[in-house]
Amino acid sequence: MSRRAARVDENQGAIVDALRSLGCSVQSLASLGKGVPDLLVGIRGVNLLVEVKNPASSGDKLTSDQIRWHLGWLGQVAVIRTVEQVAALVRGVLEGRK
Repeated sequence: MSRRAARVDENQGAIVDALRSLGCSVQSLASLGKGVPDLLVGIRGVNLLVEVKNPASSGDKLTSDQIRWHLGWLGQVAVIRTVEQVAALVRGVLEGRK
């Protein structure tokens, strides 16, 4: 059975640009599907998993696959909706919080 292409939120490009402008490396994981977060982000030796959601669309809530994945994951995962949240996330990592 073929799987349909993963949908990328419209704000993901701006969020990726904001992360990169703050010195992060960014790898898209969107094609993995099955609830896996959209982005793998690296900053100063720390890896972050980031789920991108768009508050301007009906896709602002986690899907059932995403909820299952988040509940089963024993590491860090963040949900980002705005460029302003990107700055807060990166600042938290640089200050030693995740």
